[in-house]
Amino acid sequence: MSHPSFETATSGAASAGSAAPEIFWFLPTSGDTRYLGTSDFSRAPDNAYIRQIAVTADRLGYDGLLIPTGASCQDPWVTAASLIAETRRIKLLVALRTSIMGPTASARQAATLDQALGGRLLLNVVPGGDATELAADGVFLKHDERYEAADEFLTVWRRILATDAAVTFKGKHLSVENARNFHPPVQRPYPPLYFGGSSPAAHELAGKHIDAYLTWGEPPGAVAEKIADVRARAAKHGRSVRFGVRLHVIARETEAEAWADADRLISHLSDEDIAASQANMTKMDSHGQARMQALHGGRRDRLVVGPNLWAGVGLVRGGAGTALVGNPQQIVDRLREYQALGVDTFVLSGYPHLEEAIRFAELVFPLLGKTAVTERSAQTGGAFDIRASASAS
Repeated sequence: MSHPSFETATSGAASAGSAAPEIFWFLPTSGDTRYLGTSDFSRAPDNAYIRQIAVTADRLGYDGLLIPTGASCQDPWVTAASLIAETRRIKLLVALRTSIMGPTASARQAATLDQALGGRLLLNVVPGGDATELAADGVFLKHDERYEAADEFLTVWRRILATDAAVTFKGKHLSVENARNFHPPVQRPYPPLYFGGSSPAAHELAGKHIDAYLTWGEPPGAVAEKIADVRARAAKHGRSVRFGVRLHVIARETEAEAWADADRLISHLSDEDIAASQANMTKMDSHGQARMQALHGGRRDRLVVGPNLWAGVGLVRGGAGTALVGNPQQIVDRLREYQALGVDTFVLSGYPHLEEAIRFAELVFPLLGKTAVTERSAQTGGAFDIRASASAS
């Protein structure tokens, strides 16, 4: 398959002076694979494999791990708890489900987990965007109602963790009387709140409550518009917000190798697979999902949507559906373009997640000014060999 080229002004020399961004990796708690659209080469999300990815990312120098949420995923809070003793420095970004959790109990959970992690907890606010999945969990609120409820949830949640006093709140969707938390988190007033959403209601929630706004990997122009809107809404509330982008990555030593592997990733997909997946995604009550689908329209001939930006993953995967594809310098150039917009965090993934975490650290970290760590293991006393870790999977 041929891939169009784009003229860009960014160069390695131009990006060399930029600060290193925070780089997070992704834990595939619904399973992993080498190729989309086939059960061949798939890997179950058992605890040993998830732990292997987490430990590898920690020792390689990734700054954080996104632990996903959803009906097909293992529970993110239990997963995070299982990694307390396995990880040392990496932060864990755990879902705070405002539609199916209560603000008081989840505030206590967050404080306790942050204590256990020594201040390494981050929280990903998720009101939900799949009406079918929400209904299965007993939630029947419409889109804007979910954001109203999330606003009330975060108002209560933040107050409980920010004060020692009792909190009483009466709202449209929830009420609490004399709620308090007796054991504060390490991070005060509370662990940082991350969030992604594309609707006006989502942007307003971000401006009012969120510390770091995340967007799926749309072209830089679209990301710039989102950043401007969220930043303006935050200013109305006397706040400032950080920004991040969620992307897949296919980094190879040459651009030709990268595009060939992108094509191989979707080589098992049939037209029927794509049509069925797109139909299911269309039913979702998510502005962000609609924007992802609009990039490619479900067509194989519309997958390159910007310089080194490829939408092939989104043919069958809901949520983040775009990947940066190219050689290491091209990947860095594209990341620097997002950084120039105000982005300081990238939440990345690649198939399969263990090998790609290693590859990205080896190929791209040095160009970003980050060091791929190969520290000695406190448990074994031996050197941590990232290649041995990959071959053992």
